[in-house]
Amino acid sequence: MEDSYRHKGMRKRLIEKLRERGISDERILAAMEALPRHYFLDKAFEEHAYEDKAFPIGSEQTISQPYTVAYQTSLLEIKKRDKILEIGTGSGYQAAILALMGARVYTVERQEALFQKTKALLEELKVGNIRCFLRDGTKGLAEYAPFDKILVTAGAIGIPEALLQQLKIGGMLVIPVGEDVQKMYRITRISEKEFKQEAFDDFRFVPFLEGIKKL
Repeated sequence: MEDSYRHKGMRKRLIEKLRERGISDERILAAMEALPRHYFLDKAFEEHAYEDKAFPIGSEQTISQPYTVAYQTSLLEIKKRDKILEIGTGSGYQAAILALMGARVYTVERQEALFQKTKALLEELKVGNIRCFLRDGTKGLAEYAPFDKILVTAGAIGIPEALLQQLKIGGMLVIPVGEDVQKMYRITRISEKEFKQEAFDDFRFVPFLEGIKKL
């Protein structure tokens, strides 16, 4: 796969735009500048890969716009060696950003076609520290819990109890909640039974669905 000077130049301009929009964590910006987003898109969209837009990736899913990826990642306050559960692997772009920042990523996808395609891509790109699972994301990944951070990349109607219970004490869940438009929430586990909830900006995501969609 080619990553030309032109691609790198377009990526640099995208990073400047994200800075202008208020993304200030240089580690996130460095990871996004290092990772070719066009690898995660169909050839048809390659020319537009560095616009701040979402694009379809098949199976009725999208790759989030770069600003959304940067925004969610900043709310997670990633530290090296953080054990992170991502719900909604999608194209694999968000998981790769987290891994480049030094996190250990466990990512769950419910669409089997997308799961197979993305798993193969991440292996081809040799992005380490990512384990992919074909699972129902509403149930999390109990056998690998607890997690330092959990990131949901689809719009939920409510907050799944299973995900709250899979957080470490002091751990954070970032999840968009709402129907047509979602409010971004960060929920921090204070103790076994106590959680702190913070609300941030509004976004639009594909819906967070139960079950597994087989080929």
